[in-house]
Formats: sequence, C-alpha cells, structure tokens
Amino acid sequence: MAKQSSGNPFLEFDVSKVLGDFKVPGLDVDAILASQRKNIEAVTAANQLAIEGLQAVLRRQAEIVRASVEEAGSYVNQVAAAGTPEEKAAKQAELVKVAFEKALSNIKELAELVAKSNTEAADVLSKRVSESLDEVKAAIAKTGK
Repeated sequence: MAKQSSGNPFLEFDVSKVLGDFKVPGLDVDAILASQRKNIEAVTAANQLAIEGLQAVLRRQAEIVRASVEEAGSYVNQVAAAGTPEEKAAKQAELVKVAFEKALSNIKELAELVAKSNTEAADVLSKRVSESLDEVKAAIAKTGK
C-alpha cells in the first residue's frame, strides 16, 4: 500500500536520512535525533495533560452551574415560604451568605484543579529538560575522551 501524503512537505521530510548521510566527527546524529524525539514526546505529553486538566475544569464548572440553578430554585421557595417580611429578609440574608460561601468554595476548587493540571504538565517538561541536559553532558564527556 502506498504511503498517504499529508500535503505538508515538512512532515514528509526525513531528517534522519539526510543527517545520516553526513559524517561529522564527534557528532552522534542518532543521539541527537533520539533526544529531539524525546523532547517532542514530552511536549506532547504535557499538552495532553493540559487538555485533560482543562476538560476536568470545564466538566466541574458545568456541574457547579447545574447545582447552582437547582439550589436557586430551592432558595426562592424557602424565601417565599417564610412568614413575615422580616422572616423573609432574614431567610434571604442567610441564603445569600450560604450561596456566597459555596461560590468561594467552588472558586477555590476550580483554582486547585487548574494548579494541579499546570503542575503536572510543568513536571513533565521539567523532567525532560533535566534529562536533556544530562544527555548533553554525557555527549560532551564522550567527545572529550
């Protein structure tokens, strides 16, 4: 079966084939290509974690909105069921306080979800940078021998 063309000549270009033809003393083309492949894999993994984190935040926001709409209906019924205008005002103040505290709690939860997602993605990239620096150090030590 023939290989499908993506239409993008840069994606079809085989760098390893071209670099493999060059023989530069002290330059390990395979090691460079392997390192770059690992870099791309790390960026891809970090992006995937970021997308999954965003999806989790969006799902949780939808759950919060759904619950808030249901609670708002309940609040209206509770205020309407209160007897005197003073009781209604007191009930309304109590429900506003509860709603405000719940909103703050929800904001904190969403911020923690975002921070967790960002930390996970940054950890993947940080680990790869550290590995990459170790690879460079090893390559320099190898050429110095």
